This record gives sequence, C-alpha cells and structure tokens, in this order.
Amino acid sequence: MHTSCLPHPHWQPPFTHFDTEMPDKTTYGLFNDSFPPVLDGVTLTVENYCKWLTASGHKVCVVTPWAPQSPPHPDFEMYRYLSLPIYNRHPYRYGYPRFDPFIWRKLRRQPFRIVHAHCPFSSGRLAAYASRYHDIPLVTTFHSKYRTDLERSLPAPMVRYQMKRLLDFYNAATEVWIPQAAVEETLREYGYRGKVTVVDNGNDFAEGITDIDDYKRLSRETLGIRPSTLVLLFVGQHILEKGIEIIIRALASLKGVDYRMHFIGVGYALDDMRRLSETLGISANVTFHGSILDRETLRRYYAAADLFLFPSFYDNAPLVVREAAAMQTPAILPEGSTAAERMRHAHNGFLTQRTPQAYAEAITALAADRSLITTAGRGARATLSRSWRDVMDEVINRYREIIERHEAARH
Repeated sequence: MHTSCLPHPHWQPPFTHFDTEMPDKTTYGLFNDSFPPVLDGVTLTVENYCKWLTASGHKVCVVTPWAPQSPPHPDFEMYRYLSLPIYNRHPYRYGYPRFDPFIWRKLRRQPFRIVHAHCPFSSGRLAAYASRYHDIPLVTTFHSKYRTDLERSLPAPMVRYQMKRLLDFYNAATEVWIPQAAVEETLREYGYRGKVTVVDNGNDFAEGITDIDDYKRLSRETLGIRPSTLVLLFVGQHILEKGIEIIIRALASLKGVDYRMHFIGVGYALDDMRRLSETLGISANVTFHGSILDRETLRRYYAAADLFLFPSFYDNAPLVVREAAAMQTPAILPEGSTAAERMRHAHNGFLTQRTPQAYAEAITALAADRSLITTAGRGARATLSRSWRDVMDEVINRYREIIERHEAARH
C-alpha cells in the first residue's frame, strides 16, 4: 500500500513562465506509486502497459516516486518525484510531490493526450492535476483494497479522511476501470456510485511456451525436484493479510505428504514466517527465496509447482494467480474471496475455507489424486490466462474512444 502524504485537495502549484515551451509529440501518461525496482502485481501491469503502448508506436511517460535504483528505460520517458522510504515496507516509498516543484513543471510541459492512474495516492493526485491542466481524460484502475491498508497504518480519523479523498479522486475520473467484475463490490462499499468498466489484466507468461507439459517437466528437472514430490508455491508480498501464516500452519498439519514449499517475495512478515516454520518443525521442507527479479526464473518456479496456495481475502484480482494459471498450475483460493470470482472448483482451481485445517485437507486430498490437479491446471490456463498482447489491443481501443469522446465534448 502506498499511503503517500498528499497535498491538500484545494492546493495547487503555481503556474509559471516555465510552461511556455512544449514538446511536439503527444504522450500517454501512466501514473503509479511504485515502479521497478519495486515489484508487485500493479507494477507489472504498468510495466506491460509501457511495453505494449510503445510497441504500438505511442509515446509513454511514467510518473512515479523516486527510487535509489532504476532499471534503464530507453523506450519511454520517466518522471520521478521526491520520496522517502516507508518504514517496515521496504522497498516501497512515500511520494511527496507537494515538496517537489520540478514535477509540477514537468507535468505542465508534457503534452499528455490521456493520463491513466493506477493508484489514488500521490501519483494519482499528480494524474488528476495533469488532467485538469491539459483538459484531457483521466482514467484510473482500482487495483487494491486500500481501506485495509489504511486501517493497518493509520488511526481511525485519518482513515476516514483518506477514504474521503480517495472517493473524491475516483468521482473526478473520466472512467474508472476494474480488473474483474467482483471488484465492483469493494468500490461500492467505499461509497463510489459512478460507472465502472471491467478491463482485464494480462500476464506475460501466457505466450512463448508451446508445450506446457514438457516445460513443466523440464522446469522440475532444472530445479532438482523429484517427480514424486508435491511442489507448493506462494508468490507475493509476505504480509499477514495475504494469509501466509495460514499456509505455514497448514503445512505443519500435513501427514504422509512428500512436499516442498516455495515462498517467493518479501514483506514485513517474512522473518516471522521463517521463525514460525522453524518452530513448527517444517523448515526442511520450506524455502524462502526472497524476491526473484528474473522473469524466466520465476516462470520456472510457477511451472514446476503443482499447486499455488493463495489464502487471501485482501487481493482483488491477483496477477500471480493468472501467472500460475498460464503455467497450468491451479490455485487453492478461499471460498467467497474476490480473487475466486472466476474460479470453478476442480475445473480451473480449487476452493476451500480460509483455515489451516481446510488448506491441509485440500492439499492432502489432491496429493492423493494428482489427476485432479492436472485437469484443473489445464482448465486454469484455458480460462484464467490472457496475454498482454490481447489485453492491450482492447486498452488502446478504449483509450482512443475516450479521447475522441472527450474532444467531441469540448467542441
């Protein structure tokens, strides 16, 4: 969660004489409170928007908080603004655009044609400013359950204040997108009453492998995994909200199952989960890898896994579940979770109660009949995995329609 210190809603930077020179080429603006080297599902979404927009011949500008290290980005422009590290949430950072006069000048000079905010906090406020200044459409995607994050970080009065500002932000948008239909319920709970548009997310593992069964076999061999071993996987932030303690305690209840559990990611609960696995006597079967930045290495772990464990009510439309599906690795999700909206039990994944006992029972049953895993894995790839190439064709068409409507309305 990126709870940046936001400027007051009525505060605006002064317009200055620096606004006179304007570059010639119009730009698509992508705004988010994190970008590599920070990696999460929203960051990967923005990265792929950059990749496919530039591949389609569009000029892209990413606006995000400053980070100490930044991978090269020769194909698009990037504006980073003042930030500070977030305590206990490394490598995330707070953005402080109010105290960075240069970012406002840059936004005024950049001839955006449309801006798309993937976060409602500091980067979202900058996107809203650019939209007003240039009189262009503001699109925003609602990715996360922000109230949960705010309630963990702030006292109740501050939560109410920030939630009001969040609602004002979405009400001001030209269009509000959600990654799947069930996410609308959360937005309505927050008080949003406007229209929402479902725009799917893709994943970059959906293409490139022609024989998935062979790739899964080779991945297990490469990682030194015996054919008989049941491989379990979690990828994501190691935070309690995602249910990682449920996974650890479920593993401790497994009896007679030859398994190997891989945790990939970082988060505030990582060290606690390491200690818990040692306390429960399962550390020999559990590996905490930390972040795996190389996408091909990560894909091999997805492919080598038999089951993806994700007992989270926190996530809306987790990209990691779709990445696993692309490698024919079905997920076990909690019944009633937003993430499970498109899940049909035993067809493209598995549903169970969000308790260690229920997860242990599900894992044990599937270990005894792996044909169920194979069937669900193939169903997951067929129904849950969609390529970014396909998704971005839809996004670009939507951008074009929004721009045309906006320009028609101005005239």
